[in-house]
This record gives sequence, structure tokens and C-alpha cells, in this order.
Amino acid sequence: MATFAPTPRTTVRRKPTRGVYDRETVFAILDEALICHVGFNDAEGRPVVIPTGYGRKGERLYLHGSAASRMLRSVAEGIPVCIEVTIIDGMVLARSTFHHSMNYRSVVIFGTAVPVTEEAEKFEALRIITEHLVPGRWADARVPAPQEMKGTAVLYVDLEEVSAKIRTGGPIDDDEDMDLPVWAGVVPIRLVADTPIADDKLRVAAQVPDYATHYKR
Repeated sequence: MATFAPTPRTTVRRKPTRGVYDRETVFAILDEALICHVGFNDAEGRPVVIPTGYGRKGERLYLHGSAASRMLRSVAEGIPVCIEVTIIDGMVLARSTFHHSMNYRSVVIFGTAVPVTEEAEKFEALRIITEHLVPGRWADARVPAPQEMKGTAVLYVDLEEVSAKIRTGGPIDDDEDMDLPVWAGVVPIRLVADTPIADDKLRVAAQVPDYATHYKR
């Protein structure tokens, strides 16, 4: 299917015209963003939200972290999770403070995180996460050793209950404010990488890779 079927949890109710269920759009947002926030209830029933890196392959999102982390130990038991990512594209400055806003692209995912137990899939998931964060890095760096694999937990969430919400364009002011002597418009925002800084403990003469020099989302 080209779109995700809206559910009671994923249907956008506040500003419903901004709701997007198109798979291609959802995947594009997930592939550009760097960090997701994972919400769940811990073993004591307390709500917790944890930021973490992730990676996507097809209809599956992979999460990873220390095998000893509270989040991964909790969600690995099959606790339902809510995952959210947001990309800010601009600050929207209106003539009144009430109508100030942001241009953004966001995705919300509901599902159950499942532990990856098969070693080959776990290894591939770590490659996917690494390549999502820095494309090209996996082939250059040392891959995880067996002991490191043991200390790393990997979970997946199938992308089934998903929606996006997007705002674009300029401010939406009230008619009576249009003649106010106040500048209005959009301040565009984008993620820009600076010049790579070499580790001061480098022991070998290694050239800065092109994917670091020209890093972009």
C-alpha cells in the first residue's frame, strides 16, 4: 500500500490538514532525521522518554543501545512504545506572538519493540544504524567484536501504525494585524556540518574521508 491506514492513535486531530500518511513521505522524514525519542512505561509503570539513534530498512525501524540500559531491558519485554522524530525547517514569525509557529516535519510511530536475537540480523541492524547516521562509515571502521555484540541490544519496531505531520509556508495572521509595522516571515533552519576535527590522539596519518568532509543530511 502507498499509504499507512490511519488509526485512532495516528489520526492527526489538531490541524488535520497537516496530517500525512503517505509512506514515501514518512520514510523520507525518517531517513533524514538523526535522533528519535522512544516513549514507554518502565517496570514500575512510570512514563519514560529516551532519545536514541536508529536506522530503517524497509518497513522496519531498528533501535540499539547497551544491553544493560533501562530502556532496552524494558522494551525488550514487549512493552508498547511510541517513537517520534522531528525535523525543524524554519521559525515562523508572525505579526502577533500568538500566531508564531515553526515549519517542521514529524513522524509518530506506535508499536511494540521486539529484540533481535538472530546474530546475522543483529549485525546487519548495526550496519543499518551506522549508515543512517554517517553513510559510508561502516566500510571504513572496525566492525563490532563478538564481546561488543554481546553487550549491545538491538530491537526492531515494524512500521505499521504510523503518521506524519508537516507544516510549511509563512505566518497566518489575523486581518486586523496585517497593517502592523512588524516584520513577518520565516527564518529557514537547516542542519549544517562544520569542518571535521581530527582526534588529537590519532597515531596514524589517515585522510579525512569524503563523507566526513561533505557530511549532510
